[in-house]
Amino acid sequence: MFSSIIDAILSTVNSLGYFGIFIGMIIESSFFPFPSEIILIPAGALIAQGKLSFLIVFFSAILGSLVGACINYFLAFFIGRTAIELALDKYGKFLFLTNKTLKKTDKYFENYGEITTFLGRLIFGVRQLISLPAGFAKMNFWRFAFYTSLGAGVWTIILLSIGYLFGTSGMNLTTNLTFVLLAVALIIGILFYKYSRKN
Repeated sequence: MFSSIIDAILSTVNSLGYFGIFIGMIIESSFFPFPSEIILIPAGALIAQGKLSFLIVFFSAILGSLVGACINYFLAFFIGRTAIELALDKYGKFLFLTNKTLKKTDKYFENYGEITTFLGRLIFGVRQLISLPAGFAKMNFWRFAFYTSLGAGVWTIILLSIGYLFGTSGMNLTTNLTFVLLAVALIIGILFYKYSRKN
């Protein structure tokens, strides 16, 4: 069954092409809890097959990530913290986001400033939120865009490389991606379980 899902993901990414990757990364970088692994690992495998161009996928992913991050940045910059907190109180449970998580992200941002914008793009559960404290603090937009793009670029290369590695191995591509996506899902599940227990 999971192999069928992987085939469907590969087919969808291939059919939507670069624009689909761009839109998917916008969603991933905004409020919606949509994992970039589902998009970029299969895209890496399709690059290995010669069906997609690495450079176009890479820049589509970075641009999509930046656009999604800017949505959160400008919401926080212009609407302000109170409105965001009220929205999270009402709708946060549907997006798996809470004000408590937002406050922790604020603390990271206060302690480490701009480097947090970069590192936040590499941390599960923080990636979607890190643009909010940047907006609250009215961080310089161009510096925000630079560090966001840098972090998104590193994350994109990691995921595309994983997909490419499995796409070029001798095993069946669907089997490879089934294995790696199950491993990613297991790791995320363990991290979420430990986080829930801790809090």
